[in-house]
Amino acid sequence: MEMDFERCYRAVDSRDQRFDGWFYTGVTSTGIYCRPSCPAITPKRQNVRFFPSAAAAQGAGLRACRRCRPDAAPGSPQWDIRADVVGRAMRLIADGVVDRAGVPGLASRLGYTERHLHRMLSAEMGAGPLALARAQRAQTARILIETTDLGMAEIAFAAGFGSVRQFNDTLREVYASAPSDLRTARGRQQAATGAGTITLRLAYRPPFHAQALLDFLAVRALPGVDEVRDGTYRRGLRLPHGIGEVALTPADGHVAATLRLTDLRDLAPAVARCRRLLDLDADPTAIDATLAADPALARAVAAEPGVRLPRAVDGFEMAVRAVVGQQISVTAAQKTLTRLLTHQVDHEVDEADGDRMRGFLSAEELLGLPDSGFGMPSARRETLRGLARVVADGALDLAPGVDREEAVRQLVALPGIGPWTANYLAMRALGDPDILLSTDLAVRRGAAALGLPDTQKTLDGYAERWRPWRSYATIRLWRAA
Repeated sequence: MEMDFERCYRAVDSRDQRFDGWFYTGVTSTGIYCRPSCPAITPKRQNVRFFPSAAAAQGAGLRACRRCRPDAAPGSPQWDIRADVVGRAMRLIADGVVDRAGVPGLASRLGYTERHLHRMLSAEMGAGPLALARAQRAQTARILIETTDLGMAEIAFAAGFGSVRQFNDTLREVYASAPSDLRTARGRQQAATGAGTITLRLAYRPPFHAQALLDFLAVRALPGVDEVRDGTYRRGLRLPHGIGEVALTPADGHVAATLRLTDLRDLAPAVARCRRLLDLDADPTAIDATLAADPALARAVAAEPGVRLPRAVDGFEMAVRAVVGQQISVTAAQKTLTRLLTHQVDHEVDEADGDRMRGFLSAEELLGLPDSGFGMPSARRETLRGLARVVADGALDLAPGVDREEAVRQLVALPGIGPWTANYLAMRALGDPDILLSTDLAVRRGAAALGLPDTQKTLDGYAERWRPWRSYATIRLWRAA
């Protein structure tokens, strides 16, 4: 979104929630910054500045509004859909790459020098990678302060700060409060009782069709990895510093998340992956408007507004699911994957905690499985091993900040992986919003049910009108099937 003053000011004046996360409103007379939907009195024009990121507002000397909590707004949809360097960088920063590997590690992942990366981010975001990561650390620290009884020193290092002094200075600057004051201000909110357990709300832009997401995930759930029960999606997570588990329950205006982490340094990447899994940063109004312009989809969009694109918390997991699911039904794929998982050995999970979700197996674990553990033809078994080998060696990256086109080229170069599998991964693991799986049998059945062309060539041509949201059209065609 271009930072047009009149357009932004109208959004603020109408308290339009759709623009939360797109930009931030700085009020120079009070020294605070807010989300566009802040319920406070609309500030005068001469006292307003608009910023593309919370980090830019903080860099201008403004503190976060305590009333509207701008750091808890949904993220900008741009960082989900954009495939350029800035979009990739923002996804990697959200996943905690700067905290784990520093700016040099981020620049290396993107293939640019630190100076050039800083210049690109500053030009678009008003802040460099360090400042953007710092803003995220402050938000993580606030969550830990308000939802746990951890000591401040533990919170400082769990949030990614290098020292307690840096932690104190940053929170005073961002929230105009000492860390201890933030804990006192939580009032009646109860801290989580279990060690490493954190409860929080994940905001989204309405409308949000939660049932469509839960239906999709329930059909594909795997024992010990994920499940849908009583309106809650629960799954295991493999995170940079350890394992975790999350329970996600859609509610009015937010998704309630309960996280159990073995290492609290994984909070920020866990939240980012959960948001990505449920597509919470999407702009459903823009997506639905484009799809509803087609009379064939208009009725489905009106009946089910806000259908999201189910994504992934682990690129390798999604790659294995896609390869196993080639040319067989979803039910058959589940049976094969369940057999594969029965041979999984995860030494990180305590046997006494048998009810805990363990997450999907890693590339290294798959390579250690015997032939008998696969339960599939030898050619497909070797495809999985070849995939696991390049992922384990680091030759193939399936993280959210990867170059999508390059990843697809690498995938189709692997024996046994064709365009359908690579594009399915681009859509679900890499988050490409503009993929149409026109060779997919269910997609073509859905097209036929809606009176659309049901051959690949004619459907490809027809679907040009759905750009740049063909992935969302694919989901709707699946539902129509």
